[in-house]
Amino acid sequence: MIRGMGAKKNPNAVALGKLGGTARASSLTKAERSSIAKKAAAARNKKLSAAERSRIAKLAVKAREQKRRAIRKGELT
Repeated sequence: MIRGMGAKKNPNAVALGKLGGTARASSLTKAERSSIAKKAAAARNKKLSAAERSRIAKLAVKAREQKRRAIRKGELT
């Protein structure tokens, strides 16, 4: 960006950009979307320490178990 120019974005360009993302997502197969998501997750995980990844994994397991218990009790459908 050139100095002195404001960082104001063109709202029409922003709207078109959002449409492009939606169009791209709808044109991808499930396997392609999954591959892209795995690559993004790996990039996010690279930034975390092993201890932090472990803590997050334990939280995810705990949440899944709570959901399973709620389903068994009939609280969720």
